[in-house]
Amino acid sequence: MRRWSLVVGLAVALCAPAVAQHKGEQRDMALVGHDDLQARSAYQPAIHRQGNRWIAYIGHHGGVKRNPLTGMDEQNGTSIVDVTDPKRPHYLAHIPGEAGEGENGGAQMVRVCSGTTLPRADKSKVFLLRSFGNSGHEIWDVTDPSKPSRVRVLIDGLVNTHKNFWECDTGIAYVISGPKDWRTRRMTKIYDLGDPANPRFIRDFGLPGQQPGSTVMPVPTELHGPISLGPKGNRVYFGYGTSRAGVVQIVDRQKLLSGPKEPTDANLLYPQIARIDLPPDAGAHTAFPVLGMTLPEFAKQKLPVNAPVPGGGHDHGEAVPLATAQAHRDFIAIVSESLANECLEPRQMVRMIDITFESTPLGASTWTVPEASGDFCSRGGRFGSHSSNESFTPIYYGRVLFVTFFNAGLRALDIRDPFNVKEIGYYIPATTANTDRRCVGDGANQRCKVAIQSNNVEVDDRGYIYVVDRANTGMHILELTGAARRVANFPGGTN
Repeated sequence: MRRWSLVVGLAVALCAPAVAQHKGEQRDMALVGHDDLQARSAYQPAIHRQGNRWIAYIGHHGGVKRNPLTGMDEQNGTSIVDVTDPKRPHYLAHIPGEAGEGENGGAQMVRVCSGTTLPRADKSKVFLLRSFGNSGHEIWDVTDPSKPSRVRVLIDGLVNTHKNFWECDTGIAYVISGPKDWRTRRMTKIYDLGDPANPRFIRDFGLPGQQPGSTVMPVPTELHGPISLGPKGNRVYFGYGTSRAGVVQIVDRQKLLSGPKEPTDANLLYPQIARIDLPPDAGAHTAFPVLGMTLPEFAKQKLPVNAPVPGGGHDHGEAVPLATAQAHRDFIAIVSESLANECLEPRQMVRMIDITFESTPLGASTWTVPEASGDFCSRGGRFGSHSSNESFTPIYYGRVLFVTFFNAGLRALDIRDPFNVKEIGYYIPATTANTDRRCVGDGANQRCKVAIQSNNVEVDDRGYIYVVDRANTGMHILELTGAARRVANFPGGTN
């Protein structure tokens, strides 16, 4: 009977239309394709080009679902989907994760690098770095993405994990971990994975007060994840906290990797260039650098001569030298995460921070989806920002930032003027039979609603957009249309 059910299930899957009949709510953004990801709660997508194929690797929250490819119930882990033809994504494999529900299991985080890019790896291989629940991190060989095989356990015995970052060109990996001797659930263990089969540990890193032996109280808020610019940019941007008392740390990468390793207060501060402490009602789920911006509004501003005028009256600061014209600026897009259903918390938003002068960062603007535009507080589930894309593809970098807003779906933001961020498109997926309920209250006072929960987003170098759903609705592959598409920098375009 199980075998017959499996055959029927596969036949239904193969005959199903590539795009759901109900295309959701949208403006200047269109649905290209959809995969239900076996109805698993999804967190992080990573899109990787392997030869002439494009493969999506998706990390999942904990839970158990049936895998039609094996006919077995499996712990949520990592989905592998061929998206070479985005209209017809093809599910290739599922790697089971750690037992446990929600944040307490699965394999939420995934990063992928090819051996042709890594400095000392087997050039014929493709490697996947993933978290294994909260207890560890693993390295897998995904050269044949339909037949993944584990290379090794990188580290285990942890109390928590989260959002890693892996520099494919250098092999340096920033692995978010919770070692039992540290005072926080999440800090950074840095490895050289230039040869993933033979990792080399470099150092531990975190905020002063998080390290073993410290007596600082309260313990500084835990890390969420870093983004590195590699050796050329020589910066790493660490985001701490999710929805409360966030911290963004700008770090000199060379000093981080080559500086003194013992985790003392002085050594942890040594590579720090700046620290941005956010308000009590804001966290730093994602800290995405947007550098080298040229702002037309200030194109006519000229650098001052910087020569003080003797006897010219009170000091206006003319003697302070300026190193750059006002039109040329750097920013960080800080996205905090909504955690509570039905607006039972402060609104989480997008914040643009001007870091042109790194040691004195300054707020530039904030942006949120207007609640009244969709009555989002009463739709069910979380409403508020969660995460932005992290790709540096020139199609979108410095032009369009994609941010998930849970039940308000995916938002496309024009960030060409970070002082005046504007929405240019959105897509809110339709619920399906797989979409899970989200509840508030307890006992007789509990109420539950079925709601979309757009969780994380990524883009590829073709310009396709991939948004995955926390409430089991799968992965939606999107593209910009109309006026929104003209803001991007597609090859052969006019922008």
